[in-house]
Amino acid sequence: MALELFAKVVDIRSFLFLSAKRLRSAALMVVVSTMFISTSSYAATILILGDSLSAGYGMSEEQGWVQLLRNQYPEHDIINGSVSGETTAGGLRRLPSLLDSSAFDLVVVELGGNDGLRGFPPNKLKSNLTKIIELSQDNGAKVLLTEIMVPPNYGPRYTSMFNDVYHQLADEFDIELVPFFMLEIAPNPNLMQRDGIHPNVEAQPRITQWMQPWIINALKK
Repeated sequence: MALELFAKVVDIRSFLFLSAKRLRSAALMVVVSTMFISTSSYAATILILGDSLSAGYGMSEEQGWVQLLRNQYPEHDIINGSVSGETTAGGLRRLPSLLDSSAFDLVVVELGGNDGLRGFPPNKLKSNLTKIIELSQDNGAKVLLTEIMVPPNYGPRYTSMFNDVYHQLADEFDIELVPFFMLEIAPNPNLMQRDGIHPNVEAQPRITQWMQPWIINALKK
């Protein structure tokens, strides 16, 4: 089931089952990272490989968080390779042609939500993400992985195994893992579209602010 259809079967209140302690910890990571942010000294080419959360579902491209990031950093060439409803398998299929189109300095991977909503096995999720990371690195790009979480109604075992994949990959490849940027957005109905799943226009600057320090700091490493 595609991400945009998820609201039909799951209440948004169940979308993020996260302790207040973890939420505060994730927010603190962004604040601390922002303290050290500065404009990169070179013009980088960045690929955002994501799903509807990065594709700007339900709004114009100019309103999405990726375009807002472009506006803040015009010296960088930021390519949005995100597609609504995309799975890790779909992203993996499209990645070679995207990598052939340009020499990317950084690939930001925001995929897996639709895998989880369809109940795909965590080992398949890990396999696809592993290949995406390896392919990106083999082409000379740094990789930034964004954490993805699935609703708890899939059961604690599945949700734990699913989320653990991202932490395992971050450790195995020694790459940064960005805390899920929907943590503070999804519980707030004023920041969500009517489907109860996708962030609205008002939420986009917050997503940009969340992602910005991680992306800029990754370029400096």
